Amino acid sequence: MHGHDALEHILKGASSQPRPLRRLLLDMARLDRATRAELAASGSLFDAGYEPRMARVHQGNAQRLRRIIESVGWPGSDLVGDDGAEAAWLILQHAISEPDLLRRALPLLTAAAREGKANPAHAAMLEDRIRFFEGRPQRYGTQLDWDADGNLSPGQVEDPQKLAERRRAVGLPPLAEQVDDARSRATAEEQRPPADCGAYARARDEWAAGVGWRSD
Repeated sequence: MHGHDALEHILKGASSQPRPLRRLLLDMARLDRATRAELAASGSLFDAGYEPRMARVHQGNAQRLRRIIESVGWPGSDLVGDDGAEAAWLILQHAISEPDLLRRALPLLTAAAREGKANPAHAAMLEDRIRFFEGRPQRYGTQLDWDADGNLSPGQVEDPQKLAERRRAVGLPPLAEQVDDARSRATAEEQRPPADCGAYARARDEWAAGVGWRSD
């Protein structure tokens, strides 16, 4: 993985030579996916709590993405291509220990989507992710977690009567389709609901408060 000096060198030339920045983002996303796949295969990814090795990858990637945003703004498809922009979004989505980074990036990603430089669904999912960790109803229902019945569910959604319309507007599939896909993946990865859903929810909320997602 690129060190601090290498990253600064890439950023200095990003506007005139964006390909190294694209490669860096792809490498970061590849590390994320490879680590997740390895930990999922071993079963350790789904143990209680935030798996430490996965957390380190997410945190390291978040630090680099923060510096990228400080230097060039949101790395949209106009700068790093569609795959580079998707990699940046994946890295951001997984930076769950960095609330300020996700909050800061949301208006940047939303503007990039409006200008055709990012996927509107990515901005929608980021908004939902922020709302989920803040303990607020989602707008698009994209963030699923174990509910009290031991099922993966989006939980509370704002103005549910207009949910389907909002999802269509940003290119998201019907919610039922997303839920079915998520549950199928969980079964394939041998994920299991927590033995005590109440304790799981409390631990999740305590973690969210501890890293700064919630003020009370």
